Amino acid sequence: MKELNTVAAGVPPISFAVHIVRGGGLGGARDDFEKMVAELAGSTTPGVRMIAANPGDWGVDAFAGDLGGEITVWQSKYFWPATEKSNQQQIRDSLKSVLETASKNAHTVKMWILCIPSSMDGPTTAWWDGWKKRQERAHSMVIDLWDETRLTKLLRTPEAADVRRGYYEAYRGEPPTEEPRDLVEVDDDKATALESALFILQMKEAGHVELNSAKRQFFNADVVAREIAHKGVPAELKALTSADATLHGLWEARFNECWAQDKFPSLHASVWSDVRAEHPQLPKILRLDLLHAWGLVHRLVDNRKAGWVKHWRTIAQAHTDP
Repeated sequence: MKELNTVAAGVPPISFAVHIVRGGGLGGARDDFEKMVAELAGSTTPGVRMIAANPGDWGVDAFAGDLGGEITVWQSKYFWPATEKSNQQQIRDSLKSVLETASKNAHTVKMWILCIPSSMDGPTTAWWDGWKKRQERAHSMVIDLWDETRLTKLLRTPEAADVRRGYYEAYRGEPPTEEPRDLVEVDDDKATALESALFILQMKEAGHVELNSAKRQFFNADVVAREIAHKGVPAELKALTSADATLHGLWEARFNECWAQDKFPSLHASVWSDVRAEHPQLPKILRLDLLHAWGLVHRLVDNRKAGWVKHWRTIAQAHTDP
């Protein structure tokens, strides 16, 4: 049996001490940590910017909003290895600076977030809790804390994956390309049941005779979609929604083209060609074979979002699910 400390699980551990190594000391660590915080904030909040120190940074390391109106401020302090009583005055001074600058430059700080790579010791935690409440009441603002626990949690979210890799994971060259999912065969009973499916009815209406490959495409895509829905992983659900939207857009563009030219017999072949070209650009997390991508288009048809003939909506409305 392996020792517990040899078993890897989850994402690589995050150590905020790496900023000292990369920055060549505490001075460089402060700058590196500040940039990381700005990128992390930007991963979930649109429009996050930094202010260059020329000569000062207005007490703002990163902010979102309008400097002529309301802003949210992220203030980075590289207190390491712990945040202690000796750091309390720096925190007071930082908030004072950003509020004074806001008053002089006609903007309002609606939220101030202190970002530290460590945890506060007991006395400092007690001080922070009381000081935070007093400042919120005095200045009608929200004050938040991103300490090592909160930062680690945020860095492990799907939205922050690029930031985590860029600052805390060792560079290992180009990641290996994952193999597409395995394909499954459609048994005879399932193939027979699919004869009454809407996507098959639409294919027949368009004049298609051989439909076995269409059934296999649909069946494999449906297996993938159901698996993703069952697992409920947010990143995979988002990727599947993105893929569906992309493929729907390809179909819609070709349908409108066929409508204008009255050339509907070419619709299916044109869409299949477009899907083949687009397949390499679909979200890699889904690990889709080209057959899966074609099958997702059949699912759009089966879900009454697309069709293969001019009057596809009429067929969809008249169809009764088996």
